Amino acid sequence: MRKNLWSWICLIFISWGLVSCSDTIESVQAFNSKSSTPIPKAEKIAEVAPPKLIQELGKTFAQYQPQVAILSPKNNQTFEDTTVKVQLQVKDLPIFKDETLNMGPHLHFFVDAKPYQAIYNPDEPIILEDLTPGTHTIRVFASRPWHESFKNEGAYAQTTFHIFTPTDDNNPDLDKPLLTYSRPQGTYGAEPIMLDYYLTNAPLHLVAEQEEAISDWRIRVTVNGENFLLDTWQPIYLQGFNKGQNWVKLEFINEKGETVKNAFNSTVRVINYDPKKKDTLSRLVKGKISLEQARAIVEQSYEPSTISEEEELTPPLNPEVLPSETVEEIVPPETESSLINTEPETNIESSETETKSEEMMPTEETSEVDIIEEEQKETVIDSNLLPSSKVDSQEKSELTSENE
Repeated sequence: MRKNLWSWICLIFISWGLVSCSDTIESVQAFNSKSSTPIPKAEKIAEVAPPKLIQELGKTFAQYQPQVAILSPKNNQTFEDTTVKVQLQVKDLPIFKDETLNMGPHLHFFVDAKPYQAIYNPDEPIILEDLTPGTHTIRVFASRPWHESFKNEGAYAQTTFHIFTPTDDNNPDLDKPLLTYSRPQGTYGAEPIMLDYYLTNAPLHLVAEQEEAISDWRIRVTVNGENFLLDTWQPIYLQGFNKGQNWVKLEFINEKGETVKNAFNSTVRVINYDPKKKDTLSRLVKGKISLEQARAIVEQSYEPSTISEEEELTPPLNPEVLPSETVEEIVPPETESSLINTEPETNIESSETETKSEEMMPTEETSEVDIIEEEQKETVIDSNLLPSSKVDSQEKSELTSENE
């Protein structure tokens, strides 16, 4: 009995020790789209669903499988100059920027460990100047307008070149996994903020679990000191950032929690959160822009309608009947309805002319003097029908003197 009791005590202590040893992993356990468990020990940072407008716009890119290539420089090429011209190529993805919203599909272009540069015209060469002697690496991949990377095969390209001579700096091992930090970067005006990265030579987490020969991996994320793990390669949206400066760190780690040694596998960025900023990305996140307007950043030839509902319900006036001035400016109210006529204006004038001609023809009972006097009376009546803003006072006096 005493032996069994001692065995149970040992078993309890061993279990407690195992739990204590794994507490670090459990406290930063990975979460993914299938998990509803909140990030353990993260007091402020939390994962939320992507903004609805971005989810809707993302459907447009399901048809594309962008293929990105670096035509120059070639891999391991050596230059005897500190200036290098880079030429890129993109297929199966329209690259453009909407002039109104200042967004569109583009490329994320990295030189060494520096933050990326957005490229909206891949046909134009990129000139790198004042490069330091030694080795440099260019990484580039296709991106959606809101800076989410395409992760299909061929969407990423990489090349390493040398200025005068090779060095160990900025020289990643092609046989090891490589992490490219992408977002967040810069200044944001709204939460949630997207976190996104690119992986090279890294098998999916599930594959690594099933194949013992393949090393398991995770991405350790640290935001303002709070950390957690990711085991899926997909963008996530986070909220809980401080106003002003924040720092974000991404690390590629193995199953032991150790950083896999390779260039760029541990990167930290400082970002800013300014809720007063009102750029297009902030409006997309907040839903302050209509889906119709936002389609201009995903469809190059798309032209959103600018006609309001009131204009659509109000039929336009017939330009052949009314001039540019309003009805009130042209005629007094009692004659307003007579202008809107379905018959051509020329027919009215011709019929009136013919009628007047017949009335003014001299007969045995009328003389030419009577006809002239009648015309003068009609002239006075016609001038009085015109609005005062369209008849000059001097012209009125002249007409009056002539009629008198």
